[in-house]
Parts: sequence; structure tokens; C-alpha cells
Amino acid sequence: MSKRMDFLGQLFHRGTNITDIFSFNRPKAIKWQEKTLKKLLYKARNTEFGKTYQFDNILISHHAANEFREKVPIHKYETMHLWWKREYSGENNITWPGRPRYFALSSGTTEGSSKYIPVTDDQLKSILRASRRQLFAVFRTDVPKDFFTKNYLMIGGSTDLNFNGVSYSGDLSGITTSNVPLWFERFAKPGEEIQRQRDWHKKLELMVASAPDWDVVMVAGAPAWIKILLETVIDRYGLENIHQIWPNFSVYTWGAVSIAPYKKQLDAMMGTPIKYFETYLASEGFVAFETKPEASGMRLVLRNNTYFEFVPFNENNFDENGELLPNAKALTLAEIDEETEYAILLTTCAGAWRYLIGDTIKFTDAESCEIKITGRIKHYLSLCGEHLTVENMNEGVQRTAEEFGVEIPEFTVKGYKDNGNMGHHWFVACDNKDLDAEKFREKLDANLNLLNDDYAVERKHVLRNMKLEVLPESVFLGWLEKHGKLGGQSKFPRVMSDKNYEDWCQYLVSLKVGAV
Repeated sequence: MSKRMDFLGQLFHRGTNITDIFSFNRPKAIKWQEKTLKKLLYKARNTEFGKTYQFDNILISHHAANEFREKVPIHKYETMHLWWKREYSGENNITWPGRPRYFALSSGTTEGSSKYIPVTDDQLKSILRASRRQLFAVFRTDVPKDFFTKNYLMIGGSTDLNFNGVSYSGDLSGITTSNVPLWFERFAKPGEEIQRQRDWHKKLELMVASAPDWDVVMVAGAPAWIKILLETVIDRYGLENIHQIWPNFSVYTWGAVSIAPYKKQLDAMMGTPIKYFETYLASEGFVAFETKPEASGMRLVLRNNTYFEFVPFNENNFDENGELLPNAKALTLAEIDEETEYAILLTTCAGAWRYLIGDTIKFTDAESCEIKITGRIKHYLSLCGEHLTVENMNEGVQRTAEEFGVEIPEFTVKGYKDNGNMGHHWFVACDNKDLDAEKFREKLDANLNLLNDDYAVERKHVLRNMKLEVLPESVFLGWLEKHGKLGGQSKFPRVMSDKNYEDWCQYLVSLKVGAV
């Protein structure tokens, strides 16, 4: 049997249901979700969490979804942590049958202490199942015929996990890489020796040294780190483009951040066009992925032990700081529309129940259950009602960068008050020394006025100040390194908290850059 057919056989044997990807409609998805909720409730009914919230009674009710909303409160990390810390200490049957072997460390964008998110064996199976579905979606495009026999380069966190005597913890990408099936290991790169490296610089050097030995067809990882890897490989071997060393490189998958600031630079390193597939894999589970290039959004991963709910991101459900209000109302998949921005709730086979993961989304196609990430519930600016979202910021920076013909791979912004005046302080990364910061600020401000009516109104009346500083990209990467966030799935915060802003300003002073 050929390698390709053997690989396909392994995938099919493990239950990949391609009808979940390609034969799809919203009524079917709603029914899948109803069954998923009952399945999760039934399996967890005898856990401490299930007994506390009377899962048995919810299961026998006429409308389980409504009863679930009434009986089980929405949980943030602070409230779920009260349950999860018992599992982390070794207790069984707390939020899910048995005890998780792994905990994903998630601190968002360098902010605050690490969060420990349980990753059960059932969750690992669900992540693998969703990954197989995505591979089939990719394979349906015009990739090389021997796509399934070549190397898949996955750049994530270290597989050298922490161990407390009971449980392992680390980056989710490190946990999932540690648990890839044996039949997939021969295709996966960079390999266990390199993946165990915790030092990004050492890992980068080892990957660059090994690059000529690989026949890479697909790359997965955060754009900032993939960009650095490709640049380094091209420079090391004196190449004109990456296809001179990886001629079959056809697909790049990424998640967590907008590709827009990086895409032009990535395209410039290619010898032939590649396909981009966005993925939404959070520490709490595999949420969605693109099923085809240039799709309107990512399709929710359904029939995969995850139940979704959606809280309209408005003043009825959240305060001005992005904090959930006591009477917040969540909607089911049957109740959503394409006009509303939502905070997403997950109920999973890892023991997360109605869990607010902090991301905001919009449906780009309700019939196909396709979504796009618009930001974070606390990563937006609304000092005086300007309601400036991360989506607005990404679009505004990208438009302005294109108009100036420059690359802006990173940026961050902080809202501030100064003697009663309010303003935004922007920092953008650009290695073009000729960029006029004041002209860029003026144009960015104009673009944000076009993108957001509330911002435009407040800029005329209350939001009087807007400062912008241009810094080398190395400054942003250096701050991530200072916080131990180089490589993996780490990303720079688009909106600075007070704590991060203070640290950032001290860092800039130590480098003697910027005007802070």
C-alpha cells in the first residue's frame, strides 16, 4: 500500500466524518448541538459539578438547553478555577469523569498570572478529530497529490512539560504535540528533540539547521514566529524564496491573531502562491477552522464534544470594562444573527461549563455557522464611549500601512486620562526609518473615524488626544522575550492593561527609545 493511501486509511479508520465538513446546514448543526449538550451532561452527571448543578434533572427536562441556561451560571476563570484546582491537586470526578493528566497554561497576551485549563484525554481526542477534519478540508484544494506523505512543520510550545507530581502543564500546542499518534509522527516536524526546547533561539537555530532535510508541504504556527523562521532560513542558505528549499510548501495555517499585518511579508518570501487557512484552537478547545481558502470565516467545529453559547457583547451584558453583568443572557446557535457581536461560551469534555473564554466573534455566515474573531472582551477601548474594537484597530492599522507602503507587524495602544482630557497612546512597529510618525498618526486617526462612528463622534468632543510612537519591531519582540513569551503561540497585546503599560514604559526607558 502506498504511503498516501496508508495515511488516508489511518485517518478514516479513526472516525473522521467528512460529512461534518462538506454536507452541512444550520438546522443540522442545531440538532448536533442539542445532542452534544445532552451527551456532555450525561457523561458528567455523577461528577461533583454535575451533582451540584443537578445534571440529572436537566437531562429529563423537556428543553435541556433552556434548563441548562437556568440551572448553570456562566463561569469565568475565577469561578471555574475553584473546581479545576482540585483536579490539579489530584482529585477525581470533579468537573469531568476521572482526572485530567494535563493542564494548558494560558495567560492570554502576557497579562497576569498563568491560568491552568484542564485538558482531558477526551479533549485530546476531540482536538485530534478536528485536526483531521481540517486536513481533509485542505486536501480538497489543489495541493500536491502526495500531500499526505510529506512533512508538516508545526511550531508551538515546548513539549518539555512541567510536572507537579500529579499533573503535567504547559502550552496547549506542546501538550497536543506530545500526544500525536504514532502513525503521524513520521510526518511531523520539527521532531521531539527540537520540540522539547524551551529556548526559542535554540529551537530556531535547530530548525534552520534541519530545514534542508525536510520536505515541508504545510506549516502551522503563529505568524510572527513563522515569519522569523522563514526569513532566517532564506538568509542562512542564500535563497531568493522559501520554495527553493521547500518546493512543495503549499499551505499555511495559523490562529489567534490577524494575518493581515504579516501576509504581505510572508507572500514576499514565496516562490509560488500558497493557501492560507485560519484556525481557532483555544486553550479550552478546538473552536473553528476555515474549510476552504478565502472563506467568509471559520466554521464552528460541531459534533466534537463542544457545546457553544453566545452572549451579545453589549451594555446589557457587559460593563464598560468588559466585565460580565450578573443578568447576562446567552443565546444558542438557533438564536444568533449576523449583525451582533458575541462573547463566546464553551461547554466541553474537559470540564469547562458555560465558560467565558474572553474572545468576541461575529457570524460571517449564519447558515454555514462561519465566524470571525473580532477581539477580546477586555481588549477594546471605550474611555468615553468610543467603542474601538480590536477589529477596528487591525483594519485601521492595515489600511494606513498600505497607504504609506510600509509593514506594521505589531502594534499596541493604551487609553489614558490626563488632567481631565482623554486620549489613546499608540505604539507601532516599523523598521522603515523614513516613516513620518505624525503623518501616520493623522492618517490612522482618519481611518479609524471612517471605520467607527462612535470613535468619530468622541474625537470631536471628549477624546481630544491621540499620540503615536514608531519603534523597531525588535523592541516588541524584546518585550515578549523579557516575559518569557518568545515562540509558541505567544502574541503581543493589542490593548495594554495598566500593569502592562507601566512595565512597557519602564522597558522603553531602559532601552532609551520612545517618548514615554
